[in-house]
Amino acid sequence: MARDTEIDPCHGTGPHGHALVLDRVLDGTPEQIWKAWTTPDILTRWFCPRPWTIADAVIEPEVGGRFAFTMKGPDGEVMPNDGVFLLAEPGRRWITTDAFVKGWLPAGLPFMTGEVALTPLSDGRTRYVATARHWNEAAMKQHEAMGFHEGWGAVADQLNALLPEL
Repeated sequence: MARDTEIDPCHGTGPHGHALVLDRVLDGTPEQIWKAWTTPDILTRWFCPRPWTIADAVIEPEVGGRFAFTMKGPDGEVMPNDGVFLLAEPGRRWITTDAFVKGWLPAGLPFMTGEVALTPLSDGRTRYVATARHWNEAAMKQHEAMGFHEGWGAVADQLNALLPEL
């Protein structure tokens, strides 16, 4: 699998290696997965590792459209998340970031840019690659320590379990 490459930090910006990747095969079509990601009522059913939940989902899958929700923890934790779509290719690929909110307003200290890429397989299943790109190594390591692999893996499992209903 292709990985981001390091660049000389003294010569501008470009790809770097601060990415965490989840690569799975899911038991649904790209269209089902797109629907699960872009329909607020469906997203709230699977998008957060249980026992956490999602509330107040707003999903506008177009460039500059809003991707926002509130994560709620079992002990009363509340984590609002707000961002925008940088790219939206229905049934194929999308990219969101928390660096901006709707209207391209800077959102404060950004944490990551997320990308999901879907590749249909000949057996009706889909290769699902979710990538979290971070601005620096410290943010990437923080996300990993927060349980990126376990959390995003659990969420992918929850999505996979829901796909037959779609």
